Amino acid sequence: MASGTALIYDEEMTTHKLLWSDPVCDIEVPERLSSSYEQLKRYHLVERCVHVPVREGSEEEILLVHRSETYFHHHSVAKSTQTMNEEELKRVSGNYDAFFFNPNTYRCARLAVGATLQLVDAVMSGKVCNGMALVRPPGHHSQRNAANGFCLFNNVAIAAEYAKLKYGLQRILIVDWDVHHGQGIQYLFEEDPSVLYFSWHRYEHQEFWPSLKESDYNAVGLGKGKGFNINLPWNKVGMGNSDYLAAFFHVLLPMAFEFDPELVLVSSGYDSGIGDPEGQMNATPEVFAHLTHFLMQLANGRLCVILEGGYHLKSLSESVCMTVKTLLGDPAPQITGEMAPCLSAIESIQNVRAAHKPYWKWLMYEGNYSSLSSSKCDCDVAALENNICGRKRFSSCMGINIHTMTADVLCFVNRSPPIRTAATTDAEVSAHLLPVPIHLVKEMDKTEIKALVSGFYADLVKEDKMLLSLGRMLAVLDKILKKEVVRNGIADSPTPPVSVAVALRHSVRFGFQRVLCIFVGDTQFIPNTEDGKILMIHICENEHSFSLLLKDAEGNDFFSAVLGFILPVAYSYQPNLTVIAVGPNRSLERNGISLLFALLQGLAESRILAVMEDTEINLMQSVAKALLGASTPHFGVYVPPTQEKVNKIKLLRDQFQQEWKMLQCSGKLSV
Repeated sequence: MASGTALIYDEEMTTHKLLWSDPVCDIEVPERLSSSYEQLKRYHLVERCVHVPVREGSEEEILLVHRSETYFHHHSVAKSTQTMNEEELKRVSGNYDAFFFNPNTYRCARLAVGATLQLVDAVMSGKVCNGMALVRPPGHHSQRNAANGFCLFNNVAIAAEYAKLKYGLQRILIVDWDVHHGQGIQYLFEEDPSVLYFSWHRYEHQEFWPSLKESDYNAVGLGKGKGFNINLPWNKVGMGNSDYLAAFFHVLLPMAFEFDPELVLVSSGYDSGIGDPEGQMNATPEVFAHLTHFLMQLANGRLCVILEGGYHLKSLSESVCMTVKTLLGDPAPQITGEMAPCLSAIESIQNVRAAHKPYWKWLMYEGNYSSLSSSKCDCDVAALENNICGRKRFSSCMGINIHTMTADVLCFVNRSPPIRTAATTDAEVSAHLLPVPIHLVKEMDKTEIKALVSGFYADLVKEDKMLLSLGRMLAVLDKILKKEVVRNGIADSPTPPVSVAVALRHSVRFGFQRVLCIFVGDTQFIPNTEDGKILMIHICENEHSFSLLLKDAEGNDFFSAVLGFILPVAYSYQPNLTVIAVGPNRSLERNGISLLFALLQGLAESRILAVMEDTEINLMQSVAKALLGASTPHFGVYVPPTQEKVNKIKLLRDQFQQEWKMLQCSGKLSV
């Protein structure tokens, strides 16, 4: 398995700069690159990355995208600017929409292309697993035969064509989270089913640049490319963390898992972040860690992030650092802000789902979408900037509880604990079957176990075998709770329901206020959830009063449940700790369970306790790999959903959407 994260940067790309005053172009400054790189150094992230040298993109590589009769004139003009004086440069620049030339622009643009292709080569060759390229000028607005919107060559589009040609790729996902629509990428691939292009962008009903009708949600692609162009227009400013997460849960991730890309490219513009003068959005830097984490679960982890926009230097540099930390495998910080997308975001998301229903299996049995009128997006910039947000909700049914909670203040941690995953299982099993990087925690002394367990959990313990099992589990759990050397761990148990009961009680007693428990398989154990300190989701075959029913759940049934229900609810709850247990008669296969662990690692700063039956050796191997950050297993051909399961998930969403606002983006609305 490939490992490591590439970072590509060359100071020479800062020599592209505006030589005269222009109110449109003044914000595209060299400091965008240098300040981001300096912040990466301050957080000691540069030294942790694999350094890949920059090269120029060749004319042949640029022609993979920019090929037309008029382009050759455009290219010769760009090349000639290297020897022009300021007046000549100003005159040539005036021929383009929001673009400026400098004598160094042509060279920098070719370096930006080459840096992007170097990153693709590093990832596709297995030299690294993922990486980020800090480049200027950006590229996603550049069209086949014209510079546009600060962009000369379309770096990401060239990378996609290059990857298809050199590596024979047939499915490439491009995610464009810049606040502007990357119309250049859309025009280049709108008839191509081998490239799935997703863009969210400030639109305001065509009032915001580039002010194109084809930037709206109903531009789904042309010809064979219908369904492979996804535009999610933001019609209000002030979109925040919950709006971005809702877009991933209810649009991008289901489509991406169905598309099953072989490579993911990100047009990574951070003008969609808080404080940016262009975007005027409220998303805080840590949300980009979570978005990156989700994309790392695709394409066997092959992820290339390429810088586009971002014009508030502090917001930009912090967001870049959040992205790189996540690529390196560090835990995503606790998300801030109220987990309730605004009505305008819900309207846009539902419109996208409606427009794409004819083209995607996962939408096959989704109902009709009501048309919503836009309303003022109730986001507070000052509150988000100060991380002062909260919500009050309470509901008790089916083991799902929401309680009063206030978002934690964002804390940027420079380094992760040196040991990521711990385990205490039978010594022979651990030595021969679990991955090498697993840290084996020394078992507690039997006397110590009895003293701890008997005092608080005597009602749950009846025999020595169970006592020893609980001692092993508590040894791992204490390491996680105290943040000593690990952030997650695995414990085997002859009876997982008892171990989970002890783990939940112990965590609450330790002082944790929000513990998420997901139990897969049969159990009669029902924790006390009335105080809101424990949220229980049960995935099983047999109906209980608190169960999420999933029988033989693979393919679309699984994704419908996890992306459409579990993740939105879990992110709304924002747990301090996640406990995932697998008991007898589990209804999910190994691939589904491994992916569930991987997706939920974005929560609770990756603090996860896994509890499973001591006979599930192969499953423990798979889960251990997922907790260590290994690529999630392939699901195979995406199968059509079963209407029965989709309807059950829809009923759950409808039932809980008033309390869990993140569910509103995909169910029948109650407004």
